[in-house]
Amino acid sequence: MSATAGDTTAAKPDSAKRAEPRALGVACGAHALHDGYTDLVYVMLPIWQSEFGLGFAALGLMKTVFSGTLAGFQIPAGFFAERFGATAVLALGTALAGLGYVFAGLSSSVAFLVAALFIGGLGASTQHPLASSLIAHAFAGTRSLKALGTYNFAGDIGKMTLPAAATLLFIVLSWRHALILLGALGAIAAVAIFMTMPRFRDEPSLPRKSDNAGPAHGAARAYAFPLLLSVGVIDSATRMAFLTFLPFVLTAKGASIQSVGLALTLVFAGGAAGKLVCAFLGARIGAVATVWLTETVTALGIVALLPLPLEAAFVLLPVVGVALNGTSSVLYGSVPDLVEPAWRQRAFSIFYTGTIGAGAVSPAIYGLLGDAVGVPAALVVVAALVLVTLPITLVLRLALTCPSTAAGKTAR
Repeated sequence: MSATAGDTTAAKPDSAKRAEPRALGVACGAHALHDGYTDLVYVMLPIWQSEFGLGFAALGLMKTVFSGTLAGFQIPAGFFAERFGATAVLALGTALAGLGYVFAGLSSSVAFLVAALFIGGLGASTQHPLASSLIAHAFAGTRSLKALGTYNFAGDIGKMTLPAAATLLFIVLSWRHALILLGALGAIAAVAIFMTMPRFRDEPSLPRKSDNAGPAHGAARAYAFPLLLSVGVIDSATRMAFLTFLPFVLTAKGASIQSVGLALTLVFAGGAAGKLVCAFLGARIGAVATVWLTETVTALGIVALLPLPLEAAFVLLPVVGVALNGTSSVLYGSVPDLVEPAWRQRAFSIFYTGTIGAGAVSPAIYGLLGDAVGVPAALVVVAALVLVTLPITLVLRLALTCPSTAAGKTAR
């Protein structure tokens, strides 16, 4: 990523500069709420099992309905945003996500509950692509990468706070009333999003400075987004495969169930920090250099965990978490550099669909590998696949250093 990308900031009108913190704050709030809704399903599964007498297959279906709808409707959400505006569709999606939990609280049958989760997932499908594209509208250059990293970090805050708030509400309210109350937050947030998110109109492009501009750069940009998506798919698949196998690695070292829970907490805490830290690191040293650093640390960390004793593994896990999750902020933050402004909503929709979809199917694929060769050998394969991203990012370097089509935006 060009070091001069942030120079576009000085050329932005004062109205656009004032709109930046508002756009970032609204997008971060939306991300926290939507990701909190997504992970709240995990808290509810034991309750629904007891309430409706469900087996594990049916409980898995509950989560699949929500997450599958979320992943599958992100591209249509981008199309609707192109027609009706990203802010309006994001606000409507937030209201639908909340309404899904209101209906879940009112559900009297499994069929009603499945329908409620479908509505919630449908609403949640709008958040990632549209909030990301709105941030890309508000910020330019390396500042966009920093803003998207902050936005990425906000989702982890929501994953921690909303499920925790639900468990506290269960002390004083029935689970049905608690879900209705939490779902009502979606309606309030939808109004806030629609009223406070700045509206943007395009201005003439402010090209980046580059000493290497030429035909090669134009060719590089033609296939840059698919290459970035391939890196994102591999990175997401790696993350989910590692988290799937990690408990088995630790129990083989003698870890108790409580210790495995602590280990996962250390990984998630490192991952949350990594999303923020790596975005700022990418803005400073460049996206390609940061991806090389994080993916190399991920691969080495996964392999190093295998022979380490349990105590040393616990020390290493937060570092692995930083690298494991930190790459995602750099990848998401590079989308605006590779896509014309008019196509960014669609590009983010495709990118999130690909990465979330890869994360959903990779545990099953790697699980088959684990059955065939064992968990340690499967993790070595996971680590080796991570390194495939490195030569791909070298090809991306040309596109990330050529003059950008990104334009400054004026808020009204």
